[in-house]
Amino acid sequence: MKQKLSQIKDLAMESLNKAEELKDIDELKVRFLGKKGELTKILKGMSSLSAEQRPEIGKLANEVRSAIEDKLAEAKNNLMQKEQQIKLKAESIDVTMPGRINCIGHKHPMTIVIDNIKDIFIGMGYEIAQGPEVETAYYNFEALNIPENHPARDEQDTFYIKSAADLLLRTQTSPVQVRVMQQGKLPIKIIAPGRVYRADEVDATHSPIFHQLEGLVIDKGITMGDLKGALAVFAKELFGENTKVRFRPHHFPFTEPSAEMDASCFACGGKGCRVCKDSGWIEVLGCGMVHPKVLEMAGIDSEIYSGFAFGMGLERVTMQKYSITDLRLLFENDIKFLNQF
Repeated sequence: MKQKLSQIKDLAMESLNKAEELKDIDELKVRFLGKKGELTKILKGMSSLSAEQRPEIGKLANEVRSAIEDKLAEAKNNLMQKEQQIKLKAESIDVTMPGRINCIGHKHPMTIVIDNIKDIFIGMGYEIAQGPEVETAYYNFEALNIPENHPARDEQDTFYIKSAADLLLRTQTSPVQVRVMQQGKLPIKIIAPGRVYRADEVDATHSPIFHQLEGLVIDKGITMGDLKGALAVFAKELFGENTKVRFRPHHFPFTEPSAEMDASCFACGGKGCRVCKDSGWIEVLGCGMVHPKVLEMAGIDSEIYSGFAFGMGLERVTMQKYSITDLRLLFENDIKFLNQF
């Protein structure tokens, strides 16, 4: 029996030294120390021993059990440390490797210009007004002194809603001005930015979808001088402190008198260059005093109140500010182009 115990001990030690996984340790524990294990079988056979042999064999069996338990604990601890080292190595970070660059986006040039213009007018006391992009012909034309047979309608050929002949995609943000005037809350000092639509072919200077920003001021005693002063401040804030402006007579059905405003070329300072086509001036916007008929149609007494309005194409302003020569670059999402801003 002594020889058998010695063999069990040697076999257990050898098996535990070869164990490669923690599950192997558990299996060996059951094999040698379990209820049906090798050592348990030996202990069950002690009843056949004489009274003199039992203490000696019992002591030896306990020594073998203790040795196997110690070896089990040692082997288990070694395997756990080994697995931890493997896991740490797999999860380790090489601090000498270059970091990953996260591509962070930035504002589109159109958004930069729109936000800039909004900030300028908000700083001058204007509020932002908005309205629907699907409009009625009344708000888009008639309320702006453009009757049904007026030639201006041909110039602003647009997209009509097929299910309703009176509905169309707005050609300008001017209907927002009419809606604000009809609310009857005077005085009025607003800007109305937003998308507008016209049936234009896409090319370097045209698009069927573009953006406008229009402004409206109505109060007692408003004059053309107020209009010129406000727009001169706007031009200096947008294009630079040394910017000069000039006003050329023009015609718009909803303003009288009307004018086009030019700004001195920000690229050459008015000397003449490729950007301004050697004229020294860049056309920026249209403006004028609100036509009395437009005021009356909105329920405002034109004998007491007067006002001015202006409007600009935001794509055009963006192209002028950044010397962009092709409108399509603003919506084609070319990363090489957008990264410049």
